[in-house]
Amino acid sequence: MMVLSPAFAQDARTIVFVGGPKDHGPMGNNRHEYLKDMAVLKYCIDNANLSGVRTRLFNGKAPGMRILSTASAIVMESSGDRTPEETHALFPQDALTDHKTYDAYTLERLNQFDELMKKGAGLVAIHYTTWVNNETGRKYWLDWLGGVADYAQDDSKVLVTKWSAKPVTAAHPILRGIKPWTYDQEEFFFREKLPEDPRRTPLLTVTRPEGGDAELVSWAVERSGGGRGFVFTGSDFHANMSLDPHRRMLANAVLWAAKVEVPAGGVSCQPPDDLLK
Repeated sequence: MMVLSPAFAQDARTIVFVGGPKDHGPMGNNRHEYLKDMAVLKYCIDNANLSGVRTRLFNGKAPGMRILSTASAIVMESSGDRTPEETHALFPQDALTDHKTYDAYTLERLNQFDELMKKGAGLVAIHYTTWVNNETGRKYWLDWLGGVADYAQDDSKVLVTKWSAKPVTAAHPILRGIKPWTYDQEEFFFREKLPEDPRRTPLLTVTRPEGGDAELVSWAVERSGGGRGFVFTGSDFHANMSLDPHRRMLANAVLWAAKVEVPAGGVSCQPPDDLLK
């Protein structure tokens, strides 16, 4: 595996995409296609006419620190840490720990990852990746991203249905070119654990056709060290990558997290059909 040199890191902003394996649910049902989602976003960034931006795509777990240390932003979509049969892009599965902390090797790796965050690297977390049960893992996640799924206390919810999505404010760069849109079918995690955090900016809410409260499903944080974090709890169905506002907002977020200027109208791209299947 090629390792990026320091010179490369200085000359370009490198975005690392990590798509976990399709490790649960029926095969061929267009759900939990984490790697395919990442391939679409990589295509959009690669074809956005950006100078000095490089991308790399990995399947499974996040790569080693020699590669991550060159990244301006790390983009993750995977399963959570809930069961031994599933794979979180960063954390070990909680069922294999004491639910409080990790082994020495894992703690050292997470400390190194935390240093990247403190030095200003961006982090993007999509869908089930937000499910972190382990107590130590949750502390890191809240610091990096300002929110985490809280299913141990049964506070967070998940629902597959039709949704109407609406930007909270047009002022944030992630929402450039974004207008309200609808999903025929999508699964969102909502009512996530969101402790009071002045760093957090709400970005997107969704509502059901039958009414009810608007649920916050996306936000951004800016950390004190200059690093940026973005969360979007949808994207369960790969087919929704065909929706321009969905795809555009996620691509905008990737650039913003990497501290690359988001185009005035947002990232516009039309991936080939084979990436959307």
